[in-house]
Amino acid sequence: MELKTVLTIGGSDCSGGAGIQGDIKTLTANGVFAMSVVTTLTAQNSTGHRAYMDVSPDFLANQIDMIFEDVPPTAIKIGAVPTQDLILTLVERLQSFGAKNIVTDLAMVANDGTKLIEADTATLYAEKIFPLSTLVTLGLKELEFFSGMKVSNRQEITDAAKAVSEKYSCAVLAKGNNDENDASDLLFENNAPRWFRGKKIDTKNTHGAGAALASAIAAGIAKGSTLIESIDAAKRYLTGALSSGLVIGKGIGSIDHGWNLR
Repeated sequence: MELKTVLTIGGSDCSGGAGIQGDIKTLTANGVFAMSVVTTLTAQNSTGHRAYMDVSPDFLANQIDMIFEDVPPTAIKIGAVPTQDLILTLVERLQSFGAKNIVTDLAMVANDGTKLIEADTATLYAEKIFPLSTLVTLGLKELEFFSGMKVSNRQEITDAAKAVSEKYSCAVLAKGNNDENDASDLLFENNAPRWFRGKKIDTKNTHGAGAALASAIAAGIAKGSTLIESIDAAKRYLTGALSSGLVIGKGIGSIDHGWNLR
């Protein structure tokens, strides 16, 4: 049996809801073989973050080299890359191997309000990683940051997504639309907007949702689906993961990554 391979690059979440651990669960649930490169270790759980420890640039490079020298991934999902040295190292190694089919999910703030990346580092991340990406997924706060525009309605979201897409030469998926009863997302690709309808799920347990969406999209691309097909399938998967009623932890609990395996 042959499985398509997807590499997830990002931070470790010891609580298992997001980060590398959540990505591996999502990729497995979506029918691909998951591999991982860790950029930072975090001590966190459903109630918040306590500590973190970044890997060295040399160790990051060695992880990437070992993956590509043996099993070059069909697609890649990139999440947290917390320092400028790590960003530059990552980009250099990915370019050296001709990496493709990259889905990037930069979260600047965690669910508990913890800042995940400094503004100047996020700017470098965008300048170096976004242009390598097939798709960049952004929450509305990130969309405002990278576009320099305020977004409060669908037209403003479309305008901001267009600005980011044109600036960094990548497709953009803007997640959310400021409607409390709606979870539709906007894809801006090839100078054209496309909305994906979604229903808002009434749950506080959303830890790992953004990362799971990006990872599921990467899985779809790896399996040969178009970007539109991959986003549509990923949104259905995420809706199920949010709807299952899983309760893990005392705070903002994890989504149910494996709901479709039961």
